[in-house]
Amino acid sequence: MFARKAALAIVFTLASSVALAHGDVVPQAVDVSTLKPLGDNMLDSNPYSGDKEAIRVGSSAYNQNCARCHGLEAVSGGISPDLRKLNDECATLTNKKAKAQCQVDIDSYFRNSVLGGKVRDGRVYMPPFAGIFGQEAIWAIKSYIETRKYE
Repeated sequence: MFARKAALAIVFTLASSVALAHGDVVPQAVDVSTLKPLGDNMLDSNPYSGDKEAIRVGSSAYNQNCARCHGLEAVSGGISPDLRKLNDECATLTNKKAKAQCQVDIDSYFRNSVLGGKVRDGRVYMPPFAGIFGQEAIWAIKSYIETRKYE
């Protein structure tokens, strides 16, 4: 009986340490020195869309800071939103003006989500990255996500 209780205690201890292992993860710095500086005023749309260097920087930044929740290569495991679907609504629009405005709206939503995080009913679903990521890092990550199409 004692051996069984000891074994159960070990299993629960290991399980709880694995569950807590994710814990408070320290955001990793993003080296944006190879990107065109964007200034202090936050832009509403992604100026780096399609920029190869921004995509390279964004890939590294995403995999260091976002993948643990949103999935490697932006393929969600189902717990956090699948970021590859961000631009789906805009992609189906045929009116160029409406499509461009939709893209600005999605970009702005992404930027605000990264800066402010996601909190519902006092529960933090995504930490805020304001003061951690500058807009160069945010737009580089968004540029990378834009290359990851949902199929």
